[in-house]
Amino acid sequence: MGYPMAGHLARAGHSMTVYNRSPAKAQRWVAEFGGAAADSPAEAARDADLVMMCVGNDDDVRAVASGEHGALSGMRKGSILIDHTTASAQVATEIAAIARTNGIGFLDAPVSGGQAGAENGKLTIMVGGDGDAFARAESVLASYGRAVTLMGPVGSGQLTKMVNQICVAGAIEGLAEGLNFAKRAGLDPLRVLDVISKGAAQSWQMENRGKTMVADQFEFGFAVDWMRKDLAICLAEGRANGAALPVTALLDQFYARIQARGGGRWDTSSLIRLLRDA
Repeated sequence: MGYPMAGHLARAGHSMTVYNRSPAKAQRWVAEFGGAAADSPAEAARDADLVMMCVGNDDDVRAVASGEHGALSGMRKGSILIDHTTASAQVATEIAAIARTNGIGFLDAPVSGGQAGAENGKLTIMVGGDGDAFARAESVLASYGRAVTLMGPVGSGQLTKMVNQICVAGAIEGLAEGLNFAKRAGLDPLRVLDVISKGAAQSWQMENRGKTMVADQFEFGFAVDWMRKDLAICLAEGRANGAALPVTALLDQFYARIQARGGGRWDTSSLIRLLRDA
């Protein structure tokens, strides 16, 4: 995700220094877009007005932001750290507090739209943080976001992304059950998709994953391993705030079964495999 997002910033004319924990990826990016590659997050962040990071989970956020040679150790006062990772609201609050003590702004800004959204610059960006920091960053984030929205104080971006993942998982399961039903009922599932996509059942998942689900192809989107990471965050937050998430908990177990079959890197639409093989 970060590779094409950084590419949009370069195309918009911003001076860029990049860092990746796999140095070859950073060198490849520089060869394609220009700028410079750094050997550490601190080096990459030095003298920058805005620092964007996009990693895997809470521990990665801590390591890249506040660990030894982390971005915050290289950032100057008045700059802003923007975290695009899908992580917990708790780690957002934690990193924001460290940033604040150093006179640095912080925005938690997870994204939705998948690899295609990142490549096309059409991501939805859900932001938590201070209004002044958001105002400074908004136009830059629009380089790769079609919708950039401040949702509230620090952590609000992550909480909004949890809502997104809860809804996405439910939509995928509904689509999987419907397509499996269509096939077992003797219908042409592609024709079914063509018809119902023009009515109330239409969804992003239907438009972008329906045909590949019918074709039993699962190499196009967000991986099951990452969805389970996200759903674990949702379930933990639900336990903390008292929100009942019975369907989300069930779907988490469905994805666990996909992982057990060796499908951890399949995209999330692979839920239909459980129904086809039943």
